[in-house]
Amino acid sequence: MPTRRPAAVPPPPKRPANPLALAVLGLLLEQPMHPHAMVGALRERGMDAAFKLTTGSLYDTVRALVRDGWIEVDGTEQAGNRPVRTVYRHTAAGRDGFTDWLDELIREPAPEYPRFLSAVAYLGALGRPRAAEALRERAAALRERIAQGAEAYRAAREEHGVPRLFVIEAEYAAALAQAELEWVERTAAEIEQGTLAWPEGDGR
Repeated sequence: MPTRRPAAVPPPPKRPANPLALAVLGLLLEQPMHPHAMVGALRERGMDAAFKLTTGSLYDTVRALVRDGWIEVDGTEQAGNRPVRTVYRHTAAGRDGFTDWLDELIREPAPEYPRFLSAVAYLGALGRPRAAEALRERAAALRERIAQGAEAYRAAREEHGVPRLFVIEAEYAAALAQAELEWVERTAAEIEQGTLAWPEGDGR
């Protein structure tokens, strides 16, 4: 009797380069959804601050995820006189690929290169007064961002009833922004008080 070969396991989908794909896949882990609802959910949860989000960019991302086998059409829905909308869900391979990708991202710290980190390396080139002024202006912008994020988080939790686990990334973002604000204000104060050593003849 011939031995039956095991079915070939399909390769995992190619991982998207666009970080917005991660947000789309995360939403579809909760339930099937159409792109218009995805945009609303991401904005409601304040995640449009973490991703470059427009209706066009989200539709492009959805098309790419369908093309690469991450998601598939689940059906259509129509409310009243509104246009018929296509609802998407994870493919089996897409769901497994997403959870594996997520697991890797959470477990393994990866080097990131924000623009501010690169600029701070050359803070001394500005001279003391200009460096302190620039840091103070950044601190003001950070305080505003923190306040806006807190309001978006409050609205998502209290007005829309979004479970904390679904907006927990906002808590992480707020913690990062608060830590940056404290460092920026402390460094600006050191420059203003003259306690941060500066290259001789470059105090401008």
